Amino acid sequence: MSLYDKIFPPRKIVLSNGKTVFRPASRFPLIALILVFLTVLSVKITGFDMRVLLERGNQFFVILGMMVPPAFSYSSQVWKPLFDTIKMSLLGTVVGAVLVVPFAMAASTNIIKNAAVVSAMRLFLSIVRTLPTLVTALIATYVFGLGTLAGTTAITIFTFAYMGKILYEEIETADMGAFEAMEAIGATKVRAFVSAIIPQVLPSYISNGLFCFEGNVRYAAILGYVGAGGLGLILNEKLGWREYPSVGMILIMLFVAVFLIESVSRYCRRKLV
Repeated sequence: MSLYDKIFPPRKIVLSNGKTVFRPASRFPLIALILVFLTVLSVKITGFDMRVLLERGNQFFVILGMMVPPAFSYSSQVWKPLFDTIKMSLLGTVVGAVLVVPFAMAASTNIIKNAAVVSAMRLFLSIVRTLPTLVTALIATYVFGLGTLAGTTAITIFTFAYMGKILYEEIETADMGAFEAMEAIGATKVRAFVSAIIPQVLPSYISNGLFCFEGNVRYAAILGYVGAGGLGLILNEKLGWREYPSVGMILIMLFVAVFLIESVSRYCRRKLV
């Protein structure tokens, strides 16, 4: 019996057949207490002040009001950065999703029976997944210089980590009958994987890739803050100069682009899944 059950003993219930059972006390009060404690601790550590939020929060809407009406004349200068954002999102998503396939295969327990290899691959994917995209983009700018190459590299690494975990989990749910049959007749593990497993996980794989691409367009829009090109570069510039009508125009064009991409992606994912 756990300590919680000793403090809050289970409730004794007598069934209609005369059998006695014990119903454990709800853990909700303990969970609620822990959440309250962690919330209070977080407020103390972060210095969160509700009074400041109430007094200054309306300034957010003041700035939004300054973006209306947007500077429609500035739209001609937004097209190129917008297309740069979409291009590096698309390229980064495709490259990351393709590169991760052999790593996801090596991280699947039903494909690779060596526990050390599986653990090493999963640890590697977990480490990559902890890297913030902005930090990755900042490092990439030092390696490749300012521009969309750095942003594409950051998106590729993010997609690699994101798709890796999802893909190896999908592979582990696949029916292994065809895979084992191909191995039994002499096919290599890679050949059996390509012929027997990939057709099963391909629809979900493409669907998740499209979903990842949607998010990458939004992430890529802020990578310009660290010099990785795209919309973030001019967005940072216009915010710095307090040219809010131009900022409004940038946000409107980004919203329309993301909406169209999500609509097409949603349609494609409905057809796939």
